[in-house]
Amino acid sequence: MTASSFRVISVIGAGAWGTAIAHLLATKGLNIRLWAYEQEVVESIQTLRENSWYLPNVVLPNSIQAMNSLSDCIQDTDLIVLAVPSHTMTGMMTQLRPLLKKPLPITIATKGIEEDSLRLMSQVVGNQLPEAWHTWLTVLSGPSFAAEVCRWKPTTILLAGQDFNLVNRLQQVFLTPQFRVYAGRDMIGAQLGGALKNVMAIAAGIVDGLDLGSNARAALITRGLAEMIRLGRAMGADTSTFYGLSGLGDLVLTSTGTLSRNYQVGLQLAKGVDRSTLCANTRTVAEGITTSKAAMALASQHSVEMPIIQGVFGVLFEGNNPRHIVSDLMSRTAKSETERLGSGGMHTFTPSSHS
Repeated sequence: MTASSFRVISVIGAGAWGTAIAHLLATKGLNIRLWAYEQEVVESIQTLRENSWYLPNVVLPNSIQAMNSLSDCIQDTDLIVLAVPSHTMTGMMTQLRPLLKKPLPITIATKGIEEDSLRLMSQVVGNQLPEAWHTWLTVLSGPSFAAEVCRWKPTTILLAGQDFNLVNRLQQVFLTPQFRVYAGRDMIGAQLGGALKNVMAIAAGIVDGLDLGSNARAALITRGLAEMIRLGRAMGADTSTFYGLSGLGDLVLTSTGTLSRNYQVGLQLAKGVDRSTLCANTRTVAEGITTSKAAMALASQHSVEMPIIQGVFGVLFEGNNPRHIVSDLMSRTAKSETERLGSGGMHTFTPSSHS
């Protein structure tokens, strides 16, 4: 199957990011089916050519067909892109699995960790598919605000998978002059980076909401990256992945960009708004909230120290004062900046291929 073979593409999930992916692919002349959970979203796209719920003020090409039926959406499709919220992925696969008659490429664009099982999204999807399907899975991750992608702002992103030939073919499917796609093999690192940076973005929003200054935010981003690497190494990821687009790139974007939902959550937490109020007053999902719980469990499971993750979790679920995140970090025992990460000795910087 060559890049030109992907004529019909099914995007499952019509949130901002799923809609942006559909928009991107449709402008390349591809036939796009976009599945939405809400019938109102389907009607908005079909009648107004706009997803007024999740991505307003973006005109969607006529080649995007919105629908509410999963079976219709994936019939005779060449590629499935999964863009549903992480907490719904298991339920989605339960519905989708009986409809899949033969292996076909599945790209996972969802960033998150399943709270109960602590699985990455590729593991959630793979758990409900025969083993022969696993090499057909790829993940899409990196610094990419949906609104900017739809406005043709330059964007670079990582596509990772086990089968590098498939990754290279899909790379051409997503690639445009404004949307640059890099190929990779480290699915664990790509997904951990994309999930954990959401928690760090909440912490960055708290720092800015408390007006603690640029120095504090820079330190938080830097030490946040160290925490991501620490857990990634324990889970078998390639350390260099975290210095690339799905690690440092996405971390910087979501920790400094006001379009980040997770950063906005941090700003609100700094003002004293609690988690339940935040969740009740928004239609969109801030993945960092549930990811903080999963990350805490993974840190415990792998005996990894993650004080920033712990601080965000404490604010969200234990009612801790947001100022405690910074005060607790600043009062920690003095130590060396470079860290020993397992039997490999001192961790040193290894440049990635993202350039």
